[in-house]
Amino acid sequence: MTTVKNVRIFARRHDDAAVDIEVADGRINAITPTGEAGPSKLLLPSLGDVHAHLDSNRMGQRFRPHTADGTLHGYIMNDRANWRNGERSVRDQASFAIATIIASGGTRIRSHTQIDSDCLLERFSGVRDALSAYDDVLDSQIVAFPQAGIVREKGVKGLLNAALSEGADLVGGLDPVQYDRDPKTHLDIVFELAEKHGKGVDIHLHEGGTAGIYSFEEIAHRTKALGLERKVTISHAFALNTNPEPEVRKLVELIADAGISVTTVAPQKGSLPQSILGDHRVAIGLGEDGQRDYWSPYGDGDLLRRTWQLAFTNGFRRDDAIEHCFDIASRGGAQVMAGQRPDGTELTDDAQFGLALGAPADFIVLDSDSVTAAIMDTPRERDVYKGGQLIASGGEMLGGAR
Repeated sequence: MTTVKNVRIFARRHDDAAVDIEVADGRINAITPTGEAGPSKLLLPSLGDVHAHLDSNRMGQRFRPHTADGTLHGYIMNDRANWRNGERSVRDQASFAIATIIASGGTRIRSHTQIDSDCLLERFSGVRDALSAYDDVLDSQIVAFPQAGIVREKGVKGLLNAALSEGADLVGGLDPVQYDRDPKTHLDIVFELAEKHGKGVDIHLHEGGTAGIYSFEEIAHRTKALGLERKVTISHAFALNTNPEPEVRKLVELIADAGISVTTVAPQKGSLPQSILGDHRVAIGLGEDGQRDYWSPYGDGDLLRRTWQLAFTNGFRRDDAIEHCFDIASRGGAQVMAGQRPDGTELTDDAQFGLALGAPADFIVLDSDSVTAAIMDTPRERDVYKGGQLIASGGEMLGGAR
């Protein structure tokens, strides 16, 4: 049994009531007023990176100039030309990123792994093996991701099929209209494989405007037709930022009816309509996308800093809006991975994904006045708990936490 003493749970003020948290069997077993005097620390739910690309990050390696041409195809081909030139193997580099994410407060990761005619299953296998070494301290999922398309490259369907047979949790897709230029075939293959293997779907949709509307509609139709409600995620979902509000509301109603979740990486352009999605109980998760990779020099594995970015790119200033960003980064990602939808329960009353009695004891403890202050300051000194066990502190994983 573990007891975490003198903490304030998801507090808005530095003088909010402090408590002791008792953990048994990996869950919050008791919450009692503290008997200690003096300043107390802040306890927050752990975070999740539910849109990662662990096979392409270059964190901890020598810095290299950005060489892509700025087009989607150019980014994809630039990555293909350079990914073998890293200083570590895919497995070792993925492991470096995983440890960094965990140390920042992340106890769950959903990673896309590139599968194409160039790398075959090499990148998938490297990420799978890296994640397996952290099974005791991390909840994880892998998306078999056709980064270079399904239709425009030969043999990709068979590779995706093999990855799903070898442990991938979801099958991915990419811009069926604007990249593969054959949306019917692309989506038919994605959903055929999902149905065949009994797996979920997570599709990158950078498509905006009417192209994005079309893909949203087709994905929702297939989701309902195959009974895949709560097993499908749309990543990026730029159609929700690039269409008039009446159209956006229709799309949100459509995916809410189909039980589809969405993820964002807090981009400079393309913020999701969080209030509309929240009103319709659509699960929203946060991810980092790539971290210092061949696509971009940005990203450092710090999920608290990415939460700051989500608040910043939305222009939020009020505490409640900023706290909602933390909710997305923590509970929202857990809901996306579990295929569950928000039900309006307050985070501190949520025994499934939050910080109520009976909830998993996955949390962060740090010195900060409030939730908003923690996001603004992103203090390095954080204690990270998984199932009530301390697994990281001060920005480093503990030696016995693997």
